[in-house]
Amino acid sequence: MEHSDLPPLPSYHLTPLPSLVPPIPDKLLTLLLPVAAYWALSMFFHWIDTRDYLSQYRLHTPAEVLKRNHVSRWEVIRDVAIQQVIQTAVGWLLGMTEPDDYYGKGGYEIVVWARRIRVAQRAIPAILGAIGLDAEGLAQRVAGSYPTLGGTLAGGRYPLLETTVSSSPDPPTVPAFAGWEVITAEALYWYLVPAVQFLLAIVVVDTWQYFLHRAMHMNKWLYNTFHSRHHRLYVPYAFGALYNHPFEGFLLDTLGASVAFKLAGLSTRQGMWFFTGSTFKTVDDHCGYALPWDPLQWITSNNAGYHDVHHQTWGVKTNFSQPFFTFWDRLLGTAWTGGDVSARYERARLAAQRKVDQDGFITHSNPASSLSQNVEPYRNDLANATILKSLGPQQIEPSAPSGKATQQAAGSREQVLEDRKDGGFGIVSEEAEEEKDAKLALTRSPRKRSSGSTMQAGNFKGLRERVNGSLHGRTGARLGVESSR
Repeated sequence: MEHSDLPPLPSYHLTPLPSLVPPIPDKLLTLLLPVAAYWALSMFFHWIDTRDYLSQYRLHTPAEVLKRNHVSRWEVIRDVAIQQVIQTAVGWLLGMTEPDDYYGKGGYEIVVWARRIRVAQRAIPAILGAIGLDAEGLAQRVAGSYPTLGGTLAGGRYPLLETTVSSSPDPPTVPAFAGWEVITAEALYWYLVPAVQFLLAIVVVDTWQYFLHRAMHMNKWLYNTFHSRHHRLYVPYAFGALYNHPFEGFLLDTLGASVAFKLAGLSTRQGMWFFTGSTFKTVDDHCGYALPWDPLQWITSNNAGYHDVHHQTWGVKTNFSQPFFTFWDRLLGTAWTGGDVSARYERARLAAQRKVDQDGFITHSNPASSLSQNVEPYRNDLANATILKSLGPQQIEPSAPSGKATQQAAGSREQVLEDRKDGGFGIVSEEAEEEKDAKLALTRSPRKRSSGSTMQAGNFKGLRERVNGSLHGRTGARLGVESSR
């Protein structure tokens, strides 16, 4: 609709947008950056893995990485590479549907938003009238001292705001914008609209992945055929984040991000940020570290600790949300409600270290170079795990708390049992042995049970704080205590 009393729209000239990193075209850079980001962040975590620089923040020990996972690192690298080839091919096709980027229209778009703001002001008199206020009278009373406020109350009528549109000797005058209208229009165009676009893209990809991820667990055929491959990693690590069946990787990750990109109307450079940021978040969620200073872990409650529960045999049918927020888990009741999980983590730590000790060596994340690494942080893992002996039966019992958590743990273990290829009885029986060992610890004499507990209490407390602190997020919905749902 045209409004003759509005400031006119300016002319503009479009110029092709130069590449962000010449000579690489932006569309090609959008394909390359997520792959580069994936391996750069993954190699950072692998580097600190192999050197134990941040061992105090690990959710799992290197012994667990070696003994509890059921896929080799080279198989993981191979499947991640396959997914990234598919991802790049789909991205190339997606880029062919996008127009080339130009600049030079920003000023025009800001004026369009300013005109919308002016038109929206025409509703002010009616709104004030609906609550018994005389907008015209108010406008007249304040116009002398505050002419801009008076014009706003009058419905966006600023008779004194005019400008010329040419440099001729007798140029015509046209309506002009108030300063606040221009500032607001610039804020909308440069900040608010892009923020809404990114938020929409995040909601779309979270929704897409939640429901498809949940379907992969609820449908036995989908899980056994496709998704169980990802769950060979019971102890996730960074570069295993995209270890999937190729079809699942295309459906959940590649197609989901593409749909979010299109629905949110992102530009090529916005897509560059969105795809790269999503990649960083996915890697970080699988990194195996609860880092208190990692912004990706404290901005949202969907972090490494939250997703790690989903990779355990007792939590595989919970915590489906990924990669950004957890609102679908909260709304639909699929978040883990089993209370404090630190004792479960400690049992797995004990069992894995016993297997390593039986093999006659202590390993770190990279078995090939374990002999050249500092073994001190993990030399006493088995002894440290005996802090379990000082716990009461209710803290160490393997059964989940009553109610909904029991159903979650039972459903998760049932899924592992039904997965004959990548799960099965062997996985659950290993866990049963861990629980049996933990129960035997309770039968020893009180004097032996308390031996060394003062020294070792700090180790178990540290694990508890890492796990529960990571699950805590920033939402106040702490998973370290029993949920009321």
